[in-house]
Amino acid sequence: MKAKSIRFFSPEENQAKQESTAKTKALPTGRISGSRKVLFPSATLEELGIESDNAWFQVGTDQGKRKIKNLYLVANDQQQGFQLVRTGRAYSLPLELILSKGGIDYQAQSYVFEASIFDHEGTPAYQLALAPESPQEKKPYTGKPRGRKPKNQQQEVDKQAGE
Repeated sequence: MKAKSIRFFSPEENQAKQESTAKTKALPTGRISGSRKVLFPSATLEELGIESDNAWFQVGTDQGKRKIKNLYLVANDQQQGFQLVRTGRAYSLPLELILSKGGIDYQAQSYVFEASIFDHEGTPAYQLALAPESPQEKKPYTGKPRGRKPKNQQQEVDKQAGE
């Protein structure tokens, strides 16, 4: 009888590798409104640790770029620059002229941003990565049609039933 080639397993191969169950947390988001303001929902401000009552920022963009892709907000204690303003349930920075000069066409298309924190010369700063909002497409209805049938279809069904 021939000797069979057998592959033997070790106990380590039988143990499943545990994948990390912790999901990466999504970055805080906001949007640019049609009224030319950068809107921060209250939840976004809490995640970023911004005190909305007395927050002043210096606003900047990438040097040498024509179109704005990133806005940088550097916290400022001297009450110079731009202040967060309460608008409804959110807070905003009115940057209408800066955004329009930077190539953001907020009237034709809506924009959203993801905020991240970084350190700028020992002070907390925030990077807002701007992107056009992708429209949510509605999925076509695939279920059974409801209601009355159109007259053309109803007449064809009656003709077929009569034959």
